[in-house]
Amino acid sequence: MASYNINPYLAISPVSSSGRTPLGRVCDALNRCGKKVEDLADNVWNHLKVSPSLADAAVARLAQGTKLLAEGGHDRLFQQTFQILPGEKLLHAFVCYLSTSSGPVIGTLYISTKRIAFCSDYPLCYYASPGYQQWMYYKVVLELDKLATVDPSANRLNPSEKYIHIVTRDGYEFWFMGFISYDKALKSLTEALQHSHHASRLF
Repeated sequence: MASYNINPYLAISPVSSSGRTPLGRVCDALNRCGKKVEDLADNVWNHLKVSPSLADAAVARLAQGTKLLAEGGHDRLFQQTFQILPGEKLLHAFVCYLSTSSGPVIGTLYISTKRIAFCSDYPLCYYASPGYQQWMYYKVVLELDKLATVDPSANRLNPSEKYIHIVTRDGYEFWFMGFISYDKALKSLTEALQHSHHASRLF
């Protein structure tokens, strides 16, 4: 992985009972939930297939789940990974990939009242100088008041492949993809950006 020191946002660090049969009630429930289940299954499939290896993506999800349990949840992981700013509160965390020049990086996107932050699930090989490699976590930290836009995007050839495109006020672009909860992530990011812009106009 190449050095990314020119990007100021990138940091690399270590049913009711109606007399019907139980099967009939289950079928009714599945029919009602069919679209949601279908969308969820599609999102999970898209999440897994972004990775070069389905097995690696599945193992990453298991490892992240174990880490969440061991560390005490997303709030604790966010605090340990990025430190909390005064008055900051974590709002949401989403599993996704960040598009990089070296390929998609699996990790967690955190949305707080002050920042958007991403940290890779695994350390990546980083070459600090020729011949000298280190293993570091890939992190991106964007302050909400430095964001210009948060836009939905999709692959024209395969619309089920959805992306979130974030652009900073100084022109840096970030592409997040492979969300298990794409619509919820997009809504959360959009609301955080709107809230930040509204707050900045008040001061």
